[in-house]
Amino acid sequence: MNAFETIIYEKKEGIAYITLNRPRALNAVNIRMRDELYEVLPALDDDPQVMIGIIKGAGDKGFSAGADITEFGTAPSQAIARQVRWERDLWGQFMGVSKPLIAAIHGFALGAGIEMAMCCDIRIASDDARFGLPEVGIGMIPTAGGSQTMPRLVWPGMCIANILTGETIGAVEAMRIGLIHRVVKRADLMSAAEGMAKLIMSRGQLAVRYAKQAINRGLDLSLEQGLEVEGELFALLLSTVGAGATTYPRK
Repeated sequence: MNAFETIIYEKKEGIAYITLNRPRALNAVNIRMRDELYEVLPALDDDPQVMIGIIKGAGDKGFSAGADITEFGTAPSQAIARQVRWERDLWGQFMGVSKPLIAAIHGFALGAGIEMAMCCDIRIASDDARFGLPEVGIGMIPTAGGSQTMPRLVWPGMCIANILTGETIGAVEAMRIGLIHRVVKRADLMSAAEGMAKLIMSRGQLAVRYAKQAINRGLDLSLEQGLEVEGELFALLLSTVGAGATTYPRK
């Protein structure tokens, strides 16, 4: 039985599925959803039965339309402070998961929705997907890391144009600029995400986690420093495998 109100958490054959489950609100991210995601991500990471996670949206219209703007300006000051805290911690929680995360995206992925997807390692989208950071249209800027994560994924010029105009782009264009990894037909979205998950699961899991760690740590380092990190992790991998370890170290 699902213990959450705004998400669905399921496990099957080594894969954890997190479904954003507010379809009537286009899966908008409200305070409750932030709380529940913040709670479930460590559980996914710590579960020895889980090797990889897939994040998807409920309903026909979209992955997530972004932050729930109905909460803007209506919550009391304590709730606003709590929202800011959870929002900041949540995206760090996404980035800190040691296991691979796949975003399976359909329909709208806007604002906090696309920012959540950008915190995942792999993004697979259906051909009807639409992406955008529309915050400037309501006099705001991206507040869940979009101004920092997008330039690390796409061509800087395209990133600046997308953020400053707030315009949306389709799945084919999103793949062209490097925002997503693959475009499939809507009916094939979950099978494509699961196929990618099973391919990754067929590899050496300790090597997968160290490779992810090497990439993420190296992004903010010079090439020389990044190569040092890679070498350290390679040596640690050899020593751990040689010792016959069956558990996976965290960051």
